[in-house]
Amino acid sequence: MSNVKPVETADEASSVDIDFLLGRSKEAVSTKSVFKIGDLSKEFGVTLRTLRFYEDRGLLSPERRGTTRLYSRQDRVRLRLILLAKTLGFSLTEAKQLIEIYHQPNGRRKQIEVALERFEEQQQILYEQRQEIEESIRAMTVSIDHLRQNLAELDS
Repeated sequence: MSNVKPVETADEASSVDIDFLLGRSKEAVSTKSVFKIGDLSKEFGVTLRTLRFYEDRGLLSPERRGTTRLYSRQDRVRLRLILLAKTLGFSLTEAKQLIEIYHQPNGRRKQIEVALERFEEQQQILYEQRQEIEESIRAMTVSIDHLRQNLAELDS
């Protein structure tokens, strides 16, 4: 069963298991050192095609044994981070940039600092988008009411 599963809340119909994607849940840690493509597909609720696409984009780099793809723990962590970035509204290019910071000098600290900065920027963008959507919904409600009133007047 996928760990990136919908979670019912009062505010939303579904969302992902953010604790899993952040590595904060016990399911986020695995004792295995090698994963097959099907294992990751099931665990993360993504298609095989998605995993191959991430590989083509240089986000994952499984070892090849014949036609079998063998993913490392590092690939699994990278997949969690890719899906986290995607959930937060980042592009795959932005996700890759955030992930690659880890390999620089003082990478872990720098990765966290850059991620915090980018997450705060993205949060502000999402708040602005939400405000625009709420304004559009209000305008749509007024427009629908107006059109219904026009129809009622034509019928009377």
